[in-house]
Amino acid sequence: MLPETLAAEELSLAGRLEGVSAGFRAGQVTAICGPNGAGKSTLLACLAGILAPDAGRVALGGVGLDAMAARARARAIGYLPQGGEVAWDMTVAVLASLGRLPFKGFWGQGAPGYRAGASAEADAAAVAAALAAMELEGLAGRRVSRLSGGERARALLARVLAGEPRWILADEPLAALDLGHAAGLMARLKGQARAGVGVVMVLHDLPAAMNHADRVVVMDQGRVVADGAPEEALREAVIAGVWGVEAKWVGEVGERALVVRG
Repeated sequence: MLPETLAAEELSLAGRLEGVSAGFRAGQVTAICGPNGAGKSTLLACLAGILAPDAGRVALGGVGLDAMAARARARAIGYLPQGGEVAWDMTVAVLASLGRLPFKGFWGQGAPGYRAGASAEADAAAVAAALAAMELEGLAGRRVSRLSGGERARALLARVLAGEPRWILADEPLAALDLGHAAGLMARLKGQARAGVGVVMVLHDLPAAMNHADRVVVMDQGRVVADGAPEEALREAVIAGVWGVEAKWVGEVGERALVVRG
């Protein structure tokens, strides 16, 4: 059986996207890169069903997101926004447990529209696994207001992982993390991809995209301008044309650094 695909088909959104088409494959890590204002976050939000395009569609396994029930879409796609805010000062464990909402009735058993989903045991196991994956077991009872920026970022990703989605869409997931936790998070996302999950990330960190992504999509001014293996999509000529800087890749494959010429 071929891997499931998540596809943007001729997406346009006034002033933000212009005829964007790109297909993403489960089991791969794809990085979306580009300068500020290129349309990266807008594309990711459309892929998640958060934004509706003016034209075109997003299809999951050939089915348009607009034709899917909201609950089914939420079970399939986990979305981590950039700089996610938490409205209530809940504990880390409660925050992670919100990832299980697509499996439950929002108003409890007996309420209109209630449909049973996973068992309480399955919910607890999924939350525990997500906290362990993000090394948050020791912080499970701590309130969000007492977390550092990096701890909060990891807790928000734990919420996504607790939902056991088939797709993880993350907008700048490395931004608030120190070097060690960024490396750990990237390793975990790559592990999710090896397990068959589709991982799509917006990244400004070009070396991270070069060294860890299976594929890179480069955007500029609302359009896709390069799409392919990292060494092709992020070749020096593309960087010069899109970012307007002269740069050179150095180092071995998988350990490359980008040197920007002054």
